[in-house]
Amino acid sequence: MSESTARKLICYRCKVELQPEKTYFQYLGHSFFTDIPKCPVCGLVYIPEELARGRMAEVEQELEDK
Repeated sequence: MSESTARKLICYRCKVELQPEKTYFQYLGHSFFTDIPKCPVCGLVYIPEELARGRMAEVEQELEDK
């Protein structure tokens, strides 16, 4: 799917389009930043399934194995 045909994500609470924003995550004492869709009004973030099951799961497993 190209970016021009990608669907827009709308915040359920505020009814505004989510915008990609650098977001801070912290887990087991480690922190990192990544760009994910975020509501510009309430700050609610949307974590895509492919990110949760992909890179985030890999990082979580690496940290738990240490």
